[in-house]
Formats: sequence, C-alpha cells, structure tokens
Amino acid sequence: MSSSSSYEQPQVITCKAAVAWRAGEPLVMEEVEVSPPQPLEIRIKVVCTSLCRSDLSAWESQSLLPRIFGHEAAGIVESIGEGVTEFEKGDHVLAVFTGECGSCRHCISGKSNMCQVLGMERRGLMHSDQKTRFFIKGKPVYHYCAVSSFSEYTVVHSGCAVKVHPLAPLHKICLLSCGAAAGLGAAWNVADVQRGSSVVIFGLGTVGLSVAQGAKLRGAAQIIGVDINSSKAEQAKIFGVTDFINSNDISEPIHQVIKRMTGGGADFSFECVGDTGVATTALQSCSDGWGMTVTLGVPKVKPEVSAHYGLFLSGKSLKGTLFGGWKPKSDLPSLIEKYMNKEIMLDELVTHDLAFDDINEAFELMREGKCLRCVLHMSK
Repeated sequence: MSSSSSYEQPQVITCKAAVAWRAGEPLVMEEVEVSPPQPLEIRIKVVCTSLCRSDLSAWESQSLLPRIFGHEAAGIVESIGEGVTEFEKGDHVLAVFTGECGSCRHCISGKSNMCQVLGMERRGLMHSDQKTRFFIKGKPVYHYCAVSSFSEYTVVHSGCAVKVHPLAPLHKICLLSCGAAAGLGAAWNVADVQRGSSVVIFGLGTVGLSVAQGAKLRGAAQIIGVDINSSKAEQAKIFGVTDFINSNDISEPIHQVIKRMTGGGADFSFECVGDTGVATTALQSCSDGWGMTVTLGVPKVKPEVSAHYGLFLSGKSLKGTLFGGWKPKSDLPSLIEKYMNKEIMLDELVTHDLAFDDINEAFELMREGKCLRCVLHMSK
C-alpha cells in the first residue's frame, strides 16, 4: 500500500440538523450535507448537546441565517482531517466554543485563555478557511461558535475539542463545554474566592449556581443569591446559597440591602444575568477597599457598562471572564475528573432530558425560565 493511500479521505455525510431560518422562529429539522473535515479538523457524531442561554439569545436576535446553533456538546469522533494526530476515530470528545492552539502569545503566557488562533468565532465560519461545512441542497448554512451541535454530525477544529475518558457520561459532562465550567472558573480562577468570604451572585441559572458551588467548595461563609424567580431559592441551597433575595420583592436599592447583610459589602460579586445594569449594581454591592465584581453574562442590549468613577477610587475592581479562565485542552480533563470523583455537581443542573426532535420545546422551556439545562439526546 502506498503512503498516499494510508489516509482514508472521509466523504460528505447527510444527516438531520435543527436549522434556524428566521430569528426567534421555531427551528426546522432539515437534511443537511456535512463536508469532510479539512486539515486539522475532526468530524464528530454528536451524542448529546445542552441548550445554553447564549444559544437562545443569539437565536432571538441573529441576522446571520440560516444557521445551526448549539455549542455545549459531547460526541464521538467519526473521522479526522489530514494532520490530526491527537484524535482518532472512536474517541470520546467535548466540543468547545473557544480553542487552545498552544502556541500563540496568549496560550503560552500562562495568564490567559484567549487563544488568538482559535478564539471565539463570530462570523459563522470555520477558523481555518473562513468557509462553512454545512449545506442544504448545495447552499451554505452558517456555523455557531465554530461548534454547531444542533446537528447529528458536526465539524470542529481539532484545537476546539477535548478528548475525554470513555467512561465519563457524555450527557452530563457536556455541561462543562460552557456554563458549568464558566461558573466554577469564575469563582476559582478569576475571583479566587477565599475561605470565610462573602459572595453575592446575580442570576441563579446554570452559570450562577456553578459560581455558588465553586464558592461553597472554597469555604465562603455567606453566599447570597439574587434572582427574580423565587422558585429557584430551594434548589440554590443545594449549590451553597445561604440567603436568597427576589429583587422584585424589595423596595429599596438592592445594593443597599446587600451592604447591610454583609456588613459593608460583599467581598466578591458575580453578574451572571447578561445585563450591564446588573453589572453596575453588582459593583455597587461589593466592599470598598477590596471588593471584586466578576461579570460573566453576555448582554443582548446596551453592551456599555456605566459606573461612577468613585466606585473604583474606593478600591473596588471589575473583571470580565470568558469560560471562567479555563484553557479547554489543559484544564477540562481535570474538571471531568472532579465530576467523576463526585467532587463537583453536574447532574443537579440537568432539569430536562429531551429527544433531539423536541429541541423547540427546550427553547420554550428556557425562554419561559422553566429549566436550568435541557440535554438533547440524539437518536442511537
């Protein structure tokens, strides 16, 4: 056999995908053609994918259509492109919305996970050649975050995938592709929450509850959760929230309530809503001198944060984070190991398990605030 024939060239696959044709309108199950992986890419058979709020927000507002959303996903490598040595057919993987090339300035800095080569992709195309791998009747369909997991098969750059232990349950660890990992990392990597500290979290969805879990595991003495949905209060206790406030039920400014509860302001404040007005409130709620606010949410409107400069003169700080500061390839395996060792909770974040065909029901559940994570299961 010649060396040129030792590499088996994958072919186009036709499969089912949930396609967004118009913003905010139900996704349509379509037959799509998925191109073979190009150099340094892999094609994944998606096993399960969970719905993240950023999928919902983008679906409601996007003009880049038609598009296949989805970015919290786990699956099995179906084929590999030329030059891929890290993966082989049959490997279990997580797909991630931000990659790790391992050689750019940020990857080698030891200070950042903002890869300059495989960072967050916003144009609906592949990193490598700025083209799409999805087609319907020969016409291109845009990607989302270079993952597009609302499809039975997808193509990702090998730098945006993480090999996982074959015994790790894919329908649980897919949450570590985004929301759960982002919250834990915000508490551990970005804020570095200390034992005995006070914490306030605005927004008790998957990300906020994961922040709470991270703070609890670090030994925070007081963890205040703020949300407009009182039905979240009981579940929040499981993740470590000690005090719950429904911000709609109080008449005075929320930051004054928090300052009174914490004796002058929280040591750490987290914005997990995706609202820049809440980011300002979070900053007002933390302590003078050392209080740190970490913002994790992605706002749909009014992206500018406004705050009186006196808040910063008083010693407060405001930090942002993407994916909780985790480098996906370097760090996600240890998080998966923590889950396998029952050191962190993921199962409790999954409120619904649905068939892939029921994806529009998952979108409605999230839009109505009736779920944390809906995990969608592909047919066997």
